[in-house]
Amino acid sequence: MKKITFILLLFLTSISFSQNLVTNGDFQLGTGPNLGGWYGNASNAVDLGGGNIVNQAEVTVAGPPYNVNLSQEIVLDNTKTYRLTFDAFTDNTTGTRTMVVGLGQTGAPWGALTQTTTLTSTSQTFTYQFTINYGDAVTDRVIFDMGAATGFVFIDNVSVEEIVNTCANGVQDGDETGIDCGGSCSPCPVPPNTPAPTPPARAAADVANIYSAAYGNQTISGSNFNVPSNTSTWSEESVSGDSYWAISNSGNDFVGFNFGANVDASQMTHFHMDYWTTGTPTGGVINIKMSQHDAGFSSGETDAAIYLINPPGADGQWNSVDVEITAFNVGVTNQGLTTRDFLSQMVITASGAAGAFFDNIYFDNVYFHNNTVLGVEEFNKTSFEAYPNPSNASWTIKSKNIAITSVTVFDVLGKRVVSLSPNNTKTVIDGSNLKPGLYFAQIKTNNGSSSVKLVKQ
Repeated sequence: MKKITFILLLFLTSISFSQNLVTNGDFQLGTGPNLGGWYGNASNAVDLGGGNIVNQAEVTVAGPPYNVNLSQEIVLDNTKTYRLTFDAFTDNTTGTRTMVVGLGQTGAPWGALTQTTTLTSTSQTFTYQFTINYGDAVTDRVIFDMGAATGFVFIDNVSVEEIVNTCANGVQDGDETGIDCGGSCSPCPVPPNTPAPTPPARAAADVANIYSAAYGNQTISGSNFNVPSNTSTWSEESVSGDSYWAISNSGNDFVGFNFGANVDASQMTHFHMDYWTTGTPTGGVINIKMSQHDAGFSSGETDAAIYLINPPGADGQWNSVDVEITAFNVGVTNQGLTTRDFLSQMVITASGAAGAFFDNIYFDNVYFHNNTVLGVEEFNKTSFEAYPNPSNASWTIKSKNIAITSVTVFDVLGKRVVSLSPNNTKTVIDGSNLKPGLYFAQIKTNNGSSSVKLVKQ
């Protein structure tokens, strides 16, 4: 092994290196001129002893740098970035001298990207980065021009490798902890760490479900609608046993979802969706488009409308949209989604200023409803008591004959505000921190569940 003193000429983060584009960079394919892909009047592989083969050149008369040259043709792509690495030194008599190194063209107009390297009698490793900017019309080469100074030049271990930004190559590599994130790359998007809010108990006739386990989850599937430039991805994930969908926009700003069965929302008055965002860009907005297909997918879109979420809400938490259908006021055919008896697709479009993307968008509990929940009369059919009601501080929930496994309280927008797991026949809901108004408690036992309206004074 040669003694090498490392000189750091370049600091790079988040990169990886592909294969060496140079043939015979260690000059081990024999001795003499014109061997192993190298050419030029300085091509001269010699054995310094013990199998230590290097390229040796002696300059006796100084002149233009290109008068004494060592080169090799390689293939480089315009706009890409490459790392040139080599070991070099001069002899003890010369002591110190310079040479010109770089990457360039093999013919006119002789475009080149070069650096001047200072050699000493101690072997050093030199590293340079070049981004090709002279086009692809002429074949490329590695350049060692050493004619500007007299004395010996020894060169070894030459390599040229493309620099790949691992933070944008679509795979988990380098020191990343996720795909194109973590380590020296940008922070990874944080997926939901809690389930989305549990929707209120509603009669089946009051819900047109698209994607919510609370109402008998149906199947949906993601699609880029055969747009080749759309490299966005989607996947169904889960947290604490609750499923949700994840969207990563890249290459385009939309993902479509086909419904496993057409949804009839003609009798519904409201639309609901829970969503969680990460990496919201400046000016970020989200559009939710619902598409009507009168005879299924084969008929094509016959009506559609879009709801604009602007601003999209805080990152790293569940946010909810619960609006009247008339809020879908950017109709493609009819404003307000007036026709909605055969909804077949949903398209989620999300972007920010200058076309920037969100890191990720997650969603759950997508459905239409009539803004009603199971009320006191349904609750009274069960063996429970809730008192006092109304209350200005707390409510006691009591079962006569079975343990209550959980109690979840929602506000009128479906946001979960209290969660309890009493596993007892009696529990107390602390409402002291709640604002005055109407709430709904979903009470679960091993035999089923029920709901009750709670009034905070």
